[in-house]
Amino acid sequence: MSGDEMASTEPQRDDSRAQFLTVAEVAETLRLSRMTVYRLVHSGELPAMRVGRSFRVPQSAVDALVEQSFGAQNYDDDSRAANG
Repeated sequence: MSGDEMASTEPQRDDSRAQFLTVAEVAETLRLSRMTVYRLVHSGELPAMRVGRSFRVPQSAVDALVEQSFGAQNYDDDSRAANG
């Protein structure tokens, strides 16, 4: 079997569907403790859905949190430069 044939038998991943992460995966991705991620979820800063006794966080929510954090940091750097 050639490489092309093997690739065609693997299931195609639908990237249009939402990807969900566990709290541990979010913590590892952002290099935070799991407790910090739980605090973000409970405060509403990081949207999540409850599945049984655990939470699942949309990848898009993690991306938005990172964008928001970098946006605020860049704004702080720009305002210091303007005032300095």
